[in-house]
Amino acid sequence: MIDRIGRARQAGHKIWALLFVLLALFCVIFFAARGRFQASAATSTVGTVLAPFEMAFSYGGQQIQYIMSNLWEIATVHEQNKMLKNEVEQLRQQNTMAEEYAAENVRLRELLAYKQSAHQFDLLAARVIGRDAALWTSTIVVDRGAKDGVRENMPVVTGKGLVGHVTEVGPVSSKVQLILDVRSSVGTLIQRSESRVTGLVTGTMENPYMPQMVNIPRNADVEDGDAIVTSGFGGIYPKGISVGRVASQRSDDSGLLKIAVIETAVDFQRLEDVAIITASREAPPEPVQALPLSPGAAAAAQISAAQTKAAQP
Repeated sequence: MIDRIGRARQAGHKIWALLFVLLALFCVIFFAARGRFQASAATSTVGTVLAPFEMAFSYGGQQIQYIMSNLWEIATVHEQNKMLKNEVEQLRQQNTMAEEYAAENVRLRELLAYKQSAHQFDLLAARVIGRDAALWTSTIVVDRGAKDGVRENMPVVTGKGLVGHVTEVGPVSSKVQLILDVRSSVGTLIQRSESRVTGLVTGTMENPYMPQMVNIPRNADVEDGDAIVTSGFGGIYPKGISVGRVASQRSDDSGLLKIAVIETAVDFQRLEDVAIITASREAPPEPVQALPLSPGAAAAAQISAAQTKAAQP
């Protein structure tokens, strides 16, 4: 009895398997012949039964195609975005370099214009390559040295005015003492023709970027805004180089003299390119002439000279 039941089950499984094979074969034949022959009523019935499955397979295929298309588009966009970022970075670097070249061009044009106007000087262009960390407002280092003909005490300028002078010379670089240094002393004068007051410009610890003009008589004709230039005295700086303008004035501690605070012509905080005066054809300043004597004083001087000569053996 049990064997019969087992055999019946196996026969049922075989029948279902045979039916599945026949159904699959029928589907293959149906789809192969579809469109070639006119569908019969049975075929239409089978098509109706299989339509949901066809729709499901078609929808699944469309979704898979859509997902693959999106994945490909995302990968393409990511690669394009990466390329665009690289291009933006390159353009940013090129823009930065272009701005640097433009700024350097402006500075060099300024030096060139000064060189063309100052025919009395032989100028050597130099670039600032360092500053003294301990004395930021006192000294700089430039990229010109003994091999370029630089010597100590040569003045250093820009197209706007005086910077300082060379204090140490190496083979390929030199150290320059700025006029802001408290150890610096520059002979200067007020450029205004009605004044022509002389004095010394020296650095100060009170305001490192604004030196002072000292040794000015209390009643001297000095006004705020007066231009200050080198006087030529001292043997280092030629006459007529712009130093700055008078920003303010005050009396010194003694009360007999006054001090003028100077706004320098050169912006020392943005100093990058300078020029070294290697030779100057500027005529030295004329010596100070004694004031002419009045007629009475002249006669007294002649009498005194005659008496002195008569008293000589």
